[in-house]
Amino acid sequence: MAQAAVFLDRDGTVIAERHYLKDPAQVELLPGAVEALKRLQDAGFWLFFVTNQSGIGRGYFTLEEALRVQARVEELLGRGGVRLAKTYLAPEAPDQPSRGRKPSPAFLWDARDEFGLDLARSYMIGDKLIDLECGWNAGVRRSLLVCTGYGRETAEREAGRLRDAVVVPDLAAAAEWILLQS
Repeated sequence: MAQAAVFLDRDGTVIAERHYLKDPAQVELLPGAVEALKRLQDAGFWLFFVTNQSGIGRGYFTLEEALRVQARVEELLGRGGVRLAKTYLAPEAPDQPSRGRKPSPAFLWDARDEFGLDLARSYMIGDKLIDLECGWNAGVRRSLLVCTGYGRETAEREAGRLRDAVVVPDLAAAAEWILLQS
């Protein structure tokens, strides 16, 4: 049987939102994030980050700086026993051509093909409409909006477009909801 996964936006979902984060010292995990991800991992879900990092394409920071931030995130998660299967990063600005920039489902399809995933049993979690759309476009079981980062603003502004989403307070609540579906 193909593996199920949880795809996660990073900034505002797992770590505190920092406008164009380029300094690893500013990485701050959101409360309960490690425990939530560990619960999902222990339940058999593979974990993936799918992140747009338009600051690279805009010239605000380099790919190397973004990778140092990502390494710091993975170090902090690893202290709690959380291991990501892979991070998919789109460096392009919104006005630049991009195969993988959310809401494109390309990275989820790549993960499906590379890791033998069943997207119909998988989930997408994020704090923006484009995160949810990425999941919908890929055919995941459900997309969940967390009300951290930009999530509360998204829930208010896009309420009419969220009928197919599950809206939860934070990553811990998202993990709880997913685990109840299993």
